[in-house]
Amino acid sequence: MTILIKNGTVISATGADPADVLIDGETIVAVLQPGSELAASAEAGAARVIDAAGLYVIPGGIDGHTHMELPFGGTVASDDFESGTRAAAWGGTTTIIDFAVQPAGESVRECLDLWMGKAEGNCAIDYGMHQIIGGVDDQSLKDMDALVDEGITSFKLFMAYPGVFLSDDGQILRAMQQAAGNGALIMMHAENGLAIDVLAEQAVERGETAPINHGLVRRAEFESEATHRAIQLAKVGAAPLYIVHLSASEALEQVAMARNNGANVFAETCPQYLYFNVEDHLGKPDFEGAAYVCSTPLRTKHEHHQEDLWKGLRTNDLSLVATDHCPFCMKDQKELGRDDFRAIPNGIGGVEHRMDMIYQGVTTGEISLPRWVELCSTTPARMFGLYPQKGTIQPGSDADIVLYDPKREWTISVDNHHMNIDMSAYEGIDVTGHVHSVMSRGRMIIENDAYHGSPGDGKYLRRGLSQYLI
Repeated sequence: MTILIKNGTVISATGADPADVLIDGETIVAVLQPGSELAASAEAGAARVIDAAGLYVIPGGIDGHTHMELPFGGTVASDDFESGTRAAAWGGTTTIIDFAVQPAGESVRECLDLWMGKAEGNCAIDYGMHQIIGGVDDQSLKDMDALVDEGITSFKLFMAYPGVFLSDDGQILRAMQQAAGNGALIMMHAENGLAIDVLAEQAVERGETAPINHGLVRRAEFESEATHRAIQLAKVGAAPLYIVHLSASEALEQVAMARNNGANVFAETCPQYLYFNVEDHLGKPDFEGAAYVCSTPLRTKHEHHQEDLWKGLRTNDLSLVATDHCPFCMKDQKELGRDDFRAIPNGIGGVEHRMDMIYQGVTTGEISLPRWVELCSTTPARMFGLYPQKGTIQPGSDADIVLYDPKREWTISVDNHHMNIDMSAYEGIDVTGHVHSVMSRGRMIIENDAYHGSPGDGKYLRRGLSQYLI
């Protein structure tokens, strides 16, 4: 079936131009000048013509960091691959990259097979996998090579969560050396987990058990120190490094310094760090702050973290925006830590709101329209080996297309989101701009405020190597 999208403004990472987009089946076949003979011919022959007047036509969003069904602290993230990818589609995201999880002592291959089984036949949109390596040993290093050949080209390590995921510096160096050989990207949760645990234990001993203490003990210095250490290890290991969910100015300084010196270092941030803070959110009374417990944590509003993160997005010291979507309900999940903040499951649900919340940066002048698309779609595709199949509107690319209404005003609420959570961290936020309709590989899955997709529509993506590696 051929579809023509006409009268819209196509936004790419390099500019905004009036253009008509012709789709045949699952693929974009032409981007045409409006009013041209080719555009008129395409309209005459199309099975369907969509009028996008007043709308932006953008490549579908790519969320490179989600955690569907993640086990954590005695419970499991409340979005599975079906509900989470459906919510992503509502928010203009047409591809996610989730994480297969290998805790220490378990087999990488068996854990990967488990996670692939969770996703297969359930995803509403296309999906890929990163691999968490919680136990670095001879076998897991060999498995890294095998997984690269299978399209899993990025591996996440942790400097936090002792006894579960934490790798020591020697293990990290060995994994980085392996990545240097096979071309993979090393992703790093950069926090000094051992030091954090000392402060957390001392806080509880003093009776300081409320959610706000989660942000107070996970100090910015611990993120900065771990980021610096990871950069130095990557330099020795000759591996590319990608810092996940960067939240603190001091950690950003380490990334910027390394990049200025030519290091192959990248970092992401997440919407929660651009909008939420310790005092107003983690510090909410009556345990409401538990909704904002995530790691890395929110930062204090008095130290310019948010201002610096927006600047990092402009300067490209922060390469992209992901969500770290890992939702837990308040009832029976976040409540596990009512008497001890250490037991609160870490995570915020945001896969549905990333495109809108980063677009607010366009409305306030923090970033440009092309940079919005670059951060949310094009750079993730290039970073994670999906470009030009994904992340761009050009002939030959998948017809993952979002029609975006830049003028629609609305308010985020638990009553109108589609994530499987009993609250919204973004409750009451007024937003300008909203997804109008969403196409996944040429099939309209969100249209007229209704969902038209189904579980299993999404395909698994075998990813190539990152295009940013040098």
